Amino acid sequence: QVQLVESGGGSVQAGDSLRLSCAASGRTFSSYAMGWFRQAPGKEREFVAAISGSGGSTFYADSVKCRFTISRDNAKNTVYLQMNSVKPEDTAVYYCAAALVLVKLRTVPEYWGQGTQVTVSS
Repeated sequence: QVQLVESGGGSVQAGDSLRLSCAASGRTFSSYAMGWFRQAPGKEREFVAAISGSGGSTFYADSVKCRFTISRDNAKNTVYLQMNSVKPEDTAVYYCAAALVLVKLRTVPEYWGQGTQVTVSS
């Protein structure tokens, strides 16, 4: 069982930066691929970014590529999402997710966090 707790959300202005954190329980954190998803009001949840267990591979949605960076610290059981040059369309609840297999993370994550709200005003 893996428990995920997100933090770092808030209200920011367009163009600002924000860093989300997701702390995971358990001693096998490095075995899990980790990812971030988001859900805007009235829209379906969508994939944002993913990182392999070792941190050697990362993937991004086209909408955030070159603005967001996913990283992880396996010693701290934590995954991060650095959000730069945020836009109003980045407003959403951001969810952390985990899966043992990276290719499955985008479609069938095994674990979800409770989400953290990010609001970007223009």
